Order: sequence, then structure tokens, then C-alpha cells
Amino acid sequence: MMFVATVAGAACMVAQEPLALSCAECRKLALEHNEDLQHADNELRKAELDKAIAFAGYLPKFDASVTGAYMAPDLDMMGMELQMRGMYMAGITLMQPLYTGGKIRAGNKMARMGVEAAQESLRKVRMQVIADADNAYWNYIAVLWKVRMLDAYKQQMDSIFAQVERSLSAGMATENDLLRITAKKSEIHYQWQKATNGANLCRLALCNVLGYPLETEIVPTDTVIAFSAPEQLDESIAARPELALLQKQVTIAEQQVKDARSGVLPQIGLSAGYVYYGNAKLNGTASDGQGGYIPFTQDFDDGLALVMASVSIPIFHWGEGLKKVKKAKLDLQSARLDLEKNTRLLRIEARQAVQNLTDGYNLVETARLGYAQADRNRQTMNGRYLAGLCTLTDLLDAQAQWQQAESNLIEAQTQYKIYETEYLRVTGRLEEE
Repeated sequence: MMFVATVAGAACMVAQEPLALSCAECRKLALEHNEDLQHADNELRKAELDKAIAFAGYLPKFDASVTGAYMAPDLDMMGMELQMRGMYMAGITLMQPLYTGGKIRAGNKMARMGVEAAQESLRKVRMQVIADADNAYWNYIAVLWKVRMLDAYKQQMDSIFAQVERSLSAGMATENDLLRITAKKSEIHYQWQKATNGANLCRLALCNVLGYPLETEIVPTDTVIAFSAPEQLDESIAARPELALLQKQVTIAEQQVKDARSGVLPQIGLSAGYVYYGNAKLNGTASDGQGGYIPFTQDFDDGLALVMASVSIPIFHWGEGLKKVKKAKLDLQSARLDLEKNTRLLRIEARQAVQNLTDGYNLVETARLGYAQADRNRQTMNGRYLAGLCTLTDLLDAQAQWQQAESNLIEAQTQYKIYETEYLRVTGRLEEE
């Protein structure tokens, strides 16, 4: 019984073992488990099947048919009886379109554009999944670092509290000083609880992006963030999948106009077939030339080949075809307007991303400088307080400035990484590492 409990406890420990992940690994896992990406892949496969279906419009179509008939009583045909008791017909037919007004060609071009659009849509979803993974990962790191920073801050306050207690015992501090330190400790503990709760929420968000159970403990392994000044930032949106999708919508709308126009043009086709029929009998009598009649029976077992060309010309359909053409042209105009409007929005988005990345780097440099100054000031004030050369107020102010400076640095660093990912996404260059 004890052995079973030990095994169960070990299994529980294994199940709860933290999962150490880098940003690149998070991207890979998100791409493997994302439902939207799987849906986009299915849409691509459907578009490829539509393309194959459309191409079949160029090819001849073969159909086979078999018909059986049993009729009783026999048919009277001018004194003769046609007997069809088990008559059968079997045949094969070939149909080849020769001219459809451009309908087949337009359909194939639309199908080809559909495949390309599905590929761009898949790219778009992939980049969004990567961006979501990066966003969740760096936000989680930011909150974890703040928790770690507040842990260090709590230890410093505990040390100062102990110093004030000793000073109070020696008559070198007041009860008010001890109360101020106690209040500061409570404030820091409150901030620590908020940060801890935020870290758990960010962990849940990251688990959701990765497709992992929400109970999974994740330990980020990117503990050092490398930075370099952004150079030659490009605002071009030429590689943006959203732009490609808008352009392909215009191309598809152009083909839809041709498809609608084909409905008012002649249709020419060629068909060929062969039918074999049998087991039909004709019973009757024939004159023998001497005033008498001789009964006879004729069996029908034979084949028939047939080749036909057909031309269909629409003459009057109450303007249905022309109205369809006008409607398709309006759809084309709308697609072009959408392209024009959204192209401007995509360019604005790219410019904003470039500005955010540049400003984000400057904020990191400013935050680094501010943190270095605040850390030096904190150490200096701590030494001066121990030497009795500054007040408790000066020391607490220095500690608060250090906390804010480190918090600013954490936010600036992680936000820069998010801006970096967003810049690559809005310029169409975000791919899995």
C-alpha cells in the first residue's frame, strides 16, 4: 500500500515538473497546437482541390449508362408485335466543351488565385500566432522579473527594519521610524501579491497560446535580453500577406466579371457516343407472293455510334446575364476601393511600428541609465544611513526610486521585444526562428 502511494506521489511530482521554455520554443509549440493555423491549413487544401476541380473543366467527360426494360403486353405496330421483355441498352458518351465564352478559363484563374490567397492567409495566421506567443512570453517574463525585484526589495526592507529595531533599542531611533518601516513593508507585500497574481494570469495566457493545460508551470529560459540599436528600418509592406490578399481579391473580382460575361456568349460543345442494344424482338407476318402469309421474327441486337456538335446562343433572358455582369463590375470596383483604403492603413501601421521600435530602444537606454543612477544612490544612502549621515526618509526615498527605476527597466526591455516582433509582423517578415 505504501509502495502504491509512493509511486502515485512520484507520478504527481513528474506531472507538475516545470516546463523550461525559450521564446523560440514557445513559437514552435504555439504553431504546433494552434487551432486557427490548422483551420487555415485546411482551407489551403480545399483551395488546392478547387483548383484541380476547375482544371477538369478543360478535359473531356466520359459517362457510361446501362438501361433495362421489361414491357407487357407487347406493342402493336401496324399488325406486328414489338416484344421488349428484358430489352437492354448500354452505352458510353464523351462530352468535350469547345468554347464556353471564357467561363472555364476564368474559373481556372480564380481557382489558382484562391490557392495563392489561401497560402497568404496561412502566412498571415502563422505570423499572428508567433506574435501572440512572443507577446505572452515577454509579458510573463516582465511580471516574473517584477516579482523577483519585489522579493529583493522585501529583503532590503527586512534588513532596514532590523537596523531600526536595534537603533530603537539603543535610543538612536524613534517609534515613528519603526512604524514607517512597518508601513513600507506592508506596501511592498501588497505590490508583491499583485505581481504574483499577475504572473499567474500571464502564465495562464501563455499556456493558452501554447495549447498546454492551464496547470502547467512554465519557466522562461531567456534570462538575458540582447539589444542592438535598430538600423535601416524598412516601412515597406510589399511582403505583407494582408496586402497580397487584397490584391488577389481584385484579381479574382476581375475574373468574376469574365465569368459573368460568359453567360451572355455562345456555348459550343462536341459529344460522341456509342450505344449497344439487344433482346428486343419484332413478330409479324409477311406476304409469300402467292396470296399467303409467312410468320417471321426479327431480333434487334446492334450498336449505334453518334457524333454531335451543339451551339447554344442566349437570345432573351430578361436581361439576367447583363445584370450579372453589372453586379460583378460593382464587386470589382468595391475590391479596388478596399485595396486602396486598406493599403493606406497598412502603411500607417508599418510606420507606427517603426516609430514604436525606435522609441522603445531609446526608452531602454534611458531606463538603463536611470536604473544605474538609482542603484548607486540606493547604495550610497544605505551606507550613509548606517553611518548616521542621512535620515530614514532619505533612505526610503532612495529605495523607492530604485524600485521604480528597475520596474521601468523591466517594462522597457520586454516591451522592446514585443515592439520588435510587431515590426516584423506588420512588414511581413516574421517567421519561425
